[in-house]
Amino acid sequence: MSSTAAKPLDIAGLQAMADNAPFIAFCGLKVTEIDLEQQVLTMHAPFRPEFERGPGTRQWHGGPLASIIDTVGDFAIAMLVGGGIPTINFRVDYLRPAVDTGLVATARVRRLGRTVGVSDVDLFNDKGALVAIGRGSYAIPAGA
Repeated sequence: MSSTAAKPLDIAGLQAMADNAPFIAFCGLKVTEIDLEQQVLTMHAPFRPEFERGPGTRQWHGGPLASIIDTVGDFAIAMLVGGGIPTINFRVDYLRPAVDTGLVATARVRRLGRTVGVSDVDLFNDKGALVAIGRGSYAIPAGA
């Protein structure tokens, strides 16, 4: 990061960013842990009926899972560059259904370059079983 870059965000700064984004606030994402040195971010997502694959199933639809992975991957880069950044691309591999559970997403920054950042995200159910994995690439703003 250059000397003109904004300072990294702490838990309160990241949570404020999440709370100020209508879709992310609707998802209920909460920052639970950050490690700036290891470049790791953990967030929790509660289950909502609007996320159901089918009425009454309490099984998460893949769309909200993908949104959580993208958001947490993005926020892992954002915590280092001091603010929100746009997604370039991301992918998801679904490993098992998430049923009647909140989710815990842990993102690790793999590369923080001059123009692109890359993060990997592991998505777990409340019992610690891996539900999905993802990787995102994000545009780093000039001067960050």
